[in-house]
Amino acid sequence: MKKVIAIFLVVICLISISYVYASDSRVIDNETSSQLVQIKEKELKELKDYNEAYGSESYGITAYILNKVRVYSIPCCFIGIAVAAIYQYVIGIRKIDVRDRGLILMIGFITIFVICQVLPLIFAIVVKSWRG
Repeated sequence: MKKVIAIFLVVICLISISYVYASDSRVIDNETSSQLVQIKEKELKELKDYNEAYGSESYGITAYILNKVRVYSIPCCFIGIAVAAIYQYVIGIRKIDVRDRGLILMIGFITIFVICQVLPLIFAIVVKSWRG
């Protein structure tokens, strides 16, 4: 009986989700499409600036991607560090293995954060100064 109820609830959830997606099909209005075009043009201009600054399309694309990774790694790593601190200092008070997991997570996120922040600088130094 429990399996029948569980299957019935899953089917109802799937039907309701598909109904929401089907009824929410809106056409993009002119203001939203113009904003998307502006964002696209801004990003293409930024990519072109990187290509000109580094003198090559491949170096420019790499620098552009590294810059985006640098920018987006900040909030992701801070959230990861906060979760690791919760594991270590809140949940880990009672459970030693969870405290160790929190410490390992914190070390990992700090390492990823430092790598993501330093890698664009190292790339710029190597490409601009050591390239022939």
